[in-house]
Amino acid sequence: MKPLFGTDGIRGEAGQFPLDAPTASAIGYSLATHLSNTTGPPEIVIGRDTRESGDWLEQALIDGATRAGGKCLSAGVITTPGVAFLTRKLDADAGVVISASHNPYQDNGIKIFSPSGEKMDDSVERVIEADIFAGVSPEPPSSESKPPAPEQEHELQQQYLAFLSDHIGEGLDLHDLKVVVDCANGASSALAPELFKRLGAQTIAINCNPDGRNINLNCGSLHIDSLREQVVAHKADLGVAFDGDADRSLFVDEVGNFVDGDATLWVLANYLKAHGRLQDDTVVATVMSNIGLEIALRAVGIKLVRTDVGDKYVLDELQRRNASLGGEQSGHIILPALSLAGDGMITALSLIRALSDSGKSLGQMTTGFQTYPQILLNVRVREKRPFSDLSSVQTAVREVETELANKGRLLLRYSGTEALARVMIEGENQHQIESYAEKIASAIKQEIGA
Repeated sequence: MKPLFGTDGIRGEAGQFPLDAPTASAIGYSLATHLSNTTGPPEIVIGRDTRESGDWLEQALIDGATRAGGKCLSAGVITTPGVAFLTRKLDADAGVVISASHNPYQDNGIKIFSPSGEKMDDSVERVIEADIFAGVSPEPPSSESKPPAPEQEHELQQQYLAFLSDHIGEGLDLHDLKVVVDCANGASSALAPELFKRLGAQTIAINCNPDGRNINLNCGSLHIDSLREQVVAHKADLGVAFDGDADRSLFVDEVGNFVDGDATLWVLANYLKAHGRLQDDTVVATVMSNIGLEIALRAVGIKLVRTDVGDKYVLDELQRRNASLGGEQSGHIILPALSLAGDGMITALSLIRALSDSGKSLGQMTTGFQTYPQILLNVRVREKRPFSDLSSVQTAVREVETELANKGRLLLRYSGTEALARVMIEGENQHQIESYAEKIASAIKQEIGA
């Protein structure tokens, strides 16, 4: 059967399998059962974003976990990295986030964290899947489980805020900073504006009035235009946009220019290197990061290591290399010394610290990084033979790579879900890379085109 858990947990339409109440209850029951130990009931920290389905999904999961002897601590509406932090701080046995991140409100998701604050090992997810497909379900409750207590939720949220303001933001005085914060009507809506205000920033908060259905709706990290307009209108120093669960953040500089995850990695890499904190002068990113980042980093003596797409793979490589900085173009940044989970608010404070220490604006700090033109072509195929077996494709690839030399990049791969070959090329000249891409696409069509 098709696995329920992907690289970022379970994701799907709320109310439909596997994001229905019975399955959520079964997940809670299975998780608590397999976490059981002799020292006491397993403790599980649970949080959710602002989707209207979050309440009943959380209650269903709590019901199942409680029936298996688990003890659930609800943090209410809180960011995904907030749950990761609390799981680690409280030495809980697991953390569970009910969120579909940047997806529309109709969707939801379940992701599980280990006691270290990392995403739970695949083996645990496979056990839960096996239980669900085997029809394992909790017995009817002997007594109705209690809904989350608002006092407990508030206390846990305040612990996370204190960590951000007192530890991550230690020594930061933002009284001279004007910042626009776009909360995507999501999990950061109450937290992010309060955080920046605590640190003294003049804070203009937008899209922070969730109604259960407006999460990510024409706002947040997927829709930067409103943030750009507000930064320019208020003459702010910068703007930050979170996604629905605030595990990522994207920025706008003082004149409205967009600053993506690649540009953020560029600023942070230079800052850490200047302060002797960039381990082995290495940054970890994915195959989707622009070649411009690789070229810019190479020019200042920093190596870029690439992984498959997904923050899970970035973290694995960071830990393998004991590296200091990694992330994705989407704004998912990981600083292992601060957190093993991508945290949009940690990213924002780290970026602001770099600006504050340098005395420069965000626009000035991004100087030296240039996004190269990119072309992506999809070719429908009848089979997914290894590209190395396609002689004419290999010939075209070699010719293009010779032309690109060290000033461009070719990525050739098959779609994981469709009968498509993807040809992605980056280089200095848009017309030129389009010609290169067409050349390789034509070779693919001749060999295995549908």
